[in-house]
Amino acid sequence: MAGRQLADKWLKTEALLSNADVAPHIPHTQIYSADTLKSMVHQHGMVVIKPLRGGGGYGVIRVVWKNGRYAFTYMSKTRVFGSFEAMFTALEKARTKRKYMIQQGIVLARIGGRPIDYRVKVVKENGKWGYRSMVGRLARPGLFVTNLCKGGTMMTAREGLALSFRNKKVSTKKRREMRNLTNTCISIMENAFPGIEQLGFDYGVDTGGKIWIFEVNTRPQ
Repeated sequence: MAGRQLADKWLKTEALLSNADVAPHIPHTQIYSADTLKSMVHQHGMVVIKPLRGGGGYGVIRVVWKNGRYAFTYMSKTRVFGSFEAMFTALEKARTKRKYMIQQGIVLARIGGRPIDYRVKVVKENGKWGYRSMVGRLARPGLFVTNLCKGGTMMTAREGLALSFRNKKVSTKKRREMRNLTNTCISIMENAFPGIEQLGFDYGVDTGGKIWIFEVNTRPQ
């Protein structure tokens, strides 16, 4: 089962932003440029830049502005700079030469100091969508990306939510919210991109309990 596949993250983000119920769950996202990066990191304090195409956490870089200083982190290495210009020059040398987008950074709930996010996979069989998995991905110590291929640890969403919020009732509530949001997003994606047959939604839950949609994959692992 393959179905239609879409690699461009920006196109999928635009589709989700078109829905008034889903849009509040999408972090502020823009196409990458120097001016946009400077504006967004000043606005949010932390942003993540990621290639428009590709997955597995490859090429994903976190940029932070704090106390007048700039820093970017790739994998486990962080570099700090006294000016945006110096940081941007180094960043341009470090990143791959693909097209990127910039996404508002979200402070995720953690387990033992390690951020956790969630992957919900759904597939369409015999004309009906069904859930295949809902799992948590706990980042490897020292990393901000949670991808399993980068050393992340997989657990059930139930377990991840219960451990990160230390409350089983919250875990149940958040999983229900995630399912409801997924159902809405399935309809949006299917209307925007007819022919898709599988979707993987990457969710984050911040320290205040709000659910965010980071990405949608049409070829989820």
